[in-house]
Amino acid sequence: MSKDLSNQKDWFKDRGYLHLTNRINKTDKTKVLHYASNPAKVKKHKFSPFILRQTSNRRYKYSEDLKRRSHKATDDKGNITSNAKVRPIMYATHIDSHIYSYYSHKIIQPNYEKILKANKLLDESITAYRQIESDDVVRFKYNVDFAKDVFDEIKKREDCGVLAFDIKNFFPSLNHNQLKKVWSELLSTKSLPKDHYNIFKSITNYSYFFYDDLRQRRKGHLNEKKIASLKNKGKFQLFENYKDFQESGIQVYKNQKKTDNKIAGIPQGLPISAMLANLYMLPFDKSIIENLVEKKNCFYRRYSDDLVVVCNSEDISEVENFVMNAIEKIKLVIAPSKTEKFKFKKVNSRLECFKIKKEDLIPNSYLQYLGFDFYGHKTLIKSANISRFYREMKESIAIKDKRIKTIQKKHLTDEAIIYKRKIYRLYSFRGIQSRKLPAHNIVYKNGNLIKEGFERKYRGNFIKYAYRAADIMEAPEIKRQLRRHMIILKNYINKFEIDNAPKI
Repeated sequence: MSKDLSNQKDWFKDRGYLHLTNRINKTDKTKVLHYASNPAKVKKHKFSPFILRQTSNRRYKYSEDLKRRSHKATDDKGNITSNAKVRPIMYATHIDSHIYSYYSHKIIQPNYEKILKANKLLDESITAYRQIESDDVVRFKYNVDFAKDVFDEIKKREDCGVLAFDIKNFFPSLNHNQLKKVWSELLSTKSLPKDHYNIFKSITNYSYFFYDDLRQRRKGHLNEKKIASLKNKGKFQLFENYKDFQESGIQVYKNQKKTDNKIAGIPQGLPISAMLANLYMLPFDKSIIENLVEKKNCFYRRYSDDLVVVCNSEDISEVENFVMNAIEKIKLVIAPSKTEKFKFKKVNSRLECFKIKKEDLIPNSYLQYLGFDFYGHKTLIKSANISRFYREMKESIAIKDKRIKTIQKKHLTDEAIIYKRKIYRLYSFRGIQSRKLPAHNIVYKNGNLIKEGFERKYRGNFIKYAYRAADIMEAPEIKRQLRRHMIILKNYINKFEIDNAPKI
């Protein structure tokens, strides 16, 4: 029995973080809708600076210079540097976020989808940031399905070439004139209407301040008691007003990212960012469909800035040149170091992957796409993701052990009891079942702060994701990657002096 997938994601979301303006609750949705859907109000709306938080993921990859796997890499100038992926995420105030979300979900996305639906090949090729029904119409597809589609196409063709491209500095490199042009074309207007133009200005000529600066100042200049007193008044915000923020001394920066000596890029993380990134790529996507898919029998998929083209083996060079030229036309760059070429072919009745390096074919290679390594005859979860899972497992147990020692010191006791239920739920097969977990939220009602309890949905852990991927991919080898996870978990717990550690 198929599920009802007619409900699209709601444009309105209850956001819990503190910002420069007050938090907006679900009860305010109607009022916010009247504001966000009024072009006269939006064109005059004054957008606030963003909060910038930076996340960094250290990645271990094989280095040609070091001749081993390392977290170091070689940049375009040949310098050895860290290959850690720094992801700058911007947070807008609650009212600004709702305006972005309304325009993205209610105006831009429907028009964009209409264009894609007019061409079946184009519609199938763009996979990121969209709700696409699974073949059995019981759920929406996600990265596992999109990766499987590519791998299945390779299996079907058997003897073929595959090119994987990664756009360099995607969000920070988007050309503002190009974005404005394609945005106007989507609305069938010569220039952006004033309300859209105000939003365009807010995400191109934006200002921001660092979350780390804010946290550092909390220790000294930012008064925690004042923030608590604001909450008692029903103001869930960092400062009393904007003047208070200006006088705090926190540095505000302007967007200074440049491409070809021109200010470029849009912030990552806003409710409208992903939609605009897809929209920006529309001329490129159309060109690939028209010239490579329809004319050269290629198979094309784009997930955000990750591009994959499956083609005839003799067309690999031609396809590479066309993609490079097409991406240049929309003023973006594909780093040659991030372009990988492969040849798949049957060897002794088994599909094998060969990486093309200059004139050589490197055997025992794999195509890496959306978190999976595809060897032709088998599919595995990317090893870095497995390593990160075990690293997070170990760090979580270490944090709990530190908390135990703090309690021992405070209460002068030798007891060291660890509550393992949450650890097992997060890091073992015992947590693969979805369930409801108790949670609470602080709300302001009738002049008082009240703790309201509710149940949040726990959707499962990494083990559940891996098991589900193995089933969807029809790849039992994925489950074998994690067959020792329970033993490893118990070994980690036993490394600490915890009284109720499991005996192995």
